[in-house]
Amino acid sequence: MASLKALKGRINSVKSTQKITKAMKMVAAAKLRKATEFAEAGRPYATRLSGVVSSLASRITVGPQSPKLIAGTGKDETHLIIVATSDRGLAGAFNTNITKAARQKAEELQKSGNTVYFYIVGRKSKPILRRFFPDAIIGEYDTQGTKNVSYDQAQAIADDIIDRFESGRFDVAHLAYAEFKSTLSQVPQVDQLIPVKPAEGDETEGASAAVEYEPDEEAILADLLPKNVAIQIYRAMLENQAGFYGSQMTAMDNATRNAGDMINRLSIRYNRQRQAAITTELVEIISGAEAL
Repeated sequence: MASLKALKGRINSVKSTQKITKAMKMVAAAKLRKATEFAEAGRPYATRLSGVVSSLASRITVGPQSPKLIAGTGKDETHLIIVATSDRGLAGAFNTNITKAARQKAEELQKSGNTVYFYIVGRKSKPILRRFFPDAIIGEYDTQGTKNVSYDQAQAIADDIIDRFESGRFDVAHLAYAEFKSTLSQVPQVDQLIPVKPAEGDETEGASAAVEYEPDEEAILADLLPKNVAIQIYRAMLENQAGFYGSQMTAMDNATRNAGDMINRLSIRYNRQRQAAITTELVEIISGAEAL
């Protein structure tokens, strides 16, 4: 049984931890508001640009002169999964869920006989992927030391990815990230990034007769496709930032309440032992007095 001194020390230790988790929750809540605004502001533009590019891709006949980002390499053998996570932890299962979604996608592709590589954005997924796919990480982008996501970061990542694609390092690229829904909900996504998937069915019907493009669709695509890759990566990073702070706020709130419960249990245990010690001392005094 722990001594009263040990229990008192443990209570003080948990109280100190509770102060830290409470402060981290408040910081995450303050940062979440701005991160949510950025994610929600960037989402319509990224979604619309993706739709425009897909619509344009559905209107052209792929040939030797078509942009490679839409024509592809002519093969579907080597896949690259860009795994975007955060650089910090203490956010519940946020990073783990993104990494798990990327792992599941990789395993599905491998079962189909494809070769899978990973490109890491944010360091939290690297240890897990290295354990399951020790030789599959072929690139990474270091985001440590940056407080806020910037488009320049996304552009640098996109340029690196496009260079690797055009040099024949892979045939298809996927982007794994967490879409921010709410403070309590961040949904892992794995979307195909390269080559662009043409729009299907109703997505293009009704607009073809009313739209004319100048210059032609292929010239527009040649300019839009690299920008689309950067914008989709930028959107994923913004969604991740909002999701991280939401998940961290929830995790720290749970940790604060758990610390409070532990303090209550330890305090009850401390008071019981203290009362027992006082009772024992009183019994000894009374017994000594009666002996005299």
